[in-house]
Amino acid sequence: MDPDFSRLDASLADRDLDGYLIDADSENADQYYLSGFDAPDPFVTLYDGEVHLLFGRSLEYGRAKREARAATVERNVDFGYREKVAEHGADEAPFHVLAEFLRSYGVESVAVPPRFPVSVADALRDLGITVEPDRDSVVTDVRATKTEAEIEFIRDAQAANEKAMAAAERLFREAGVDGDGRLTCEGDVLTSERVKEEIEVTLLRNGCALDQTIVAGGADAADPHDRGSGPFRADEPIIVDIFPRNKATKYNGDMTRTFLVGEASETVREWYDLTERAYEAALDAVEPGATGAAVHDAVCDVYEEAGEPTLRSDESAETGFIHSTGHGVGLDVHEQPSVGPNGGELEPGHVITIEPGLYDPDVGGVRLEDLVVVTEDGYENLTDYPMELVV
Repeated sequence: MDPDFSRLDASLADRDLDGYLIDADSENADQYYLSGFDAPDPFVTLYDGEVHLLFGRSLEYGRAKREARAATVERNVDFGYREKVAEHGADEAPFHVLAEFLRSYGVESVAVPPRFPVSVADALRDLGITVEPDRDSVVTDVRATKTEAEIEFIRDAQAANEKAMAAAERLFREAGVDGDGRLTCEGDVLTSERVKEEIEVTLLRNGCALDQTIVAGGADAADPHDRGSGPFRADEPIIVDIFPRNKATKYNGDMTRTFLVGEASETVREWYDLTERAYEAALDAVEPGATGAAVHDAVCDVYEEAGEPTLRSDESAETGFIHSTGHGVGLDVHEQPSVGPNGGELEPGHVITIEPGLYDPDVGGVRLEDLVVVTEDGYENLTDYPMELVV
């Protein structure tokens, strides 16, 4: 995969800066994207029209030369690290190495991400390197527009997601109900923990990993980010929100469904039907040139016309539609662009979630979410999983 860094080039030129500098491990999505290299320990990436890597130790050096998207790969020892330790001490030597590394490429000024190590920035400034924070997060912005290869990576993660969702739904379909109204599975009470285990095992078998997922029923489902815990009860909505990461590509999927075992109350049924309408209204609004704010407004229109509160109608609302309509998905499960009140213009290649929902502790919660990519003439839904409340 060869990203298009023309926006980064233009940003550096506009600001009259020589390069872009990242100091982080590859769990930082901007670092992984810019360097094209996966390493568990922090390393330095310099972009000056080309990618240059600097490692504190030699541990990753050989692999980086083989695998990284870099014009050069170097180590501290290549810049006289031992001599600098003798001259400046072990704490200061890495900063002197970094300054020499930058100057070896004619770089005297750099932009850095908003969350750059302050000690490194201060040391470089003391050594005469201009360091300016990139408040526009330009690399993050570049990442928002996906290549065809990236879209395929996300499609693969979403396919694994669908298998995990099916495994969760299977448990609900096969569930019994005990005398206390609790769901059961093979004679045991069916819990959030049991369903999460099935989801995670299924994902592992399909090349994905997941540290957290949401399987929340009853009052837990009224908090959009409550992970859920304990037994499930019949006749209550259960929100299942799965956002796996492919272990090989590092790209994410994201999908939510709401299930119910038993009889849905009139309110829950109304909420589900209303949320399906809001979901369809949002999809109808997705096209290149539309804004994330306009897509969000389409959802708010549906809910507000039905008399449900939203944060647009009441910014202090604690029930109703109390979050944004969606977000970008890629190397991070939450990234640009925003599909919310301040969401900017959507472009072909943007991969976004559409996830309206309603919440109230007295009722529970209902949320539906698909993952779509903006195309030249509209969108393509990357999710192929049915929406059905009662199982």
